[in-house]
Amino acid sequence: MNGRREGILERAAERLDLPADAVAGVPRLELVGIRELRMENHKGILAYGREEIHISGGSYVVKVTGQDLELRAMTGLDLLITGQISGITLA
Repeated sequence: MNGRREGILERAAERLDLPADAVAGVPRLELVGIRELRMENHKGILAYGREEIHISGGSYVVKVTGQDLELRAMTGLDLLITGQISGITLA
């Protein structure tokens, strides 16, 4: 059933000319230089520190590493991390 739902969402996104990730609720990351990371459709913060932040992406964890990391803004769907970002990994 889940595969069928994903197919319906993809077709709806195509007809409405929307990105499939926006309709399906899939996390979307945008890195702006090395100083700013925006993430849409997150599922919450799992760990927080000045050198490492872990964010739930649903079926995986986004690990952000760097120096002077700071969660600058967060809503139920979006978040903004600033600082000197040196790495982003998915686990």
